[in-house]
Amino acid sequence: MQEFLTLDGVMQAPGGPDEDRADGFAYGGWTAPHFAAADAAAGAFMAEHLKPADLLLGRRTYEIFAAYWPHHADQWPGIEDVTKYVVSSTWTPELVAASGWSNSVLLTGLDDVKALREAAGSELKVIGSSVLARSLLAHGMVDEMVLMTFPVVLGPGKRIFADDAAPAAFVMTSGQVTPNGVTLAHYRKSGAVATGTVG
Repeated sequence: MQEFLTLDGVMQAPGGPDEDRADGFAYGGWTAPHFAAADAAAGAFMAEHLKPADLLLGRRTYEIFAAYWPHHADQWPGIEDVTKYVVSSTWTPELVAASGWSNSVLLTGLDDVKALREAAGSELKVIGSSVLARSLLAHGMVDEMVLMTFPVVLGPGKRIFADDAAPAAFVMTSGQVTPNGVTLAHYRKSGAVATGTVG
């Protein structure tokens, strides 16, 4: 799972004002001022984590990506070659085909996602997809998280962390803070949550 987050956990519409205005969200594009500043650390981190991998996307994120990336594939080398799985209980294979995005496959629910996870194949990467991400967390189906946390608080907006997330411990495998205050962290699941008494 790879997500842009605010300090208060909002992940909605990080890329632009019109990316996702659901529920009257007025802060679309909140990451842009931080990327506008030259930041080699953020650029290197993004290049590493945008290496080609099969994508697992919720319907709304798939629609946003399918409208953009086929026309800007030079900005994400390899994006046209990977398989794009869209999880939706309302779409049909015909609707996915009509999107025109190459190598796209419909999954109709978490059972399909579980079967895909158990099959041999490439890494699956979830980006955005708040509803799907919450479902995966609730069912303990997230093995790694790449979280890019920006120094801004928004209040309203879609979030991926909810009270029904399955408890799990993670270890940070890499991390840094960029000069303009963005925390870049890669976590891997390490097992059950341990508790104890401080002092």
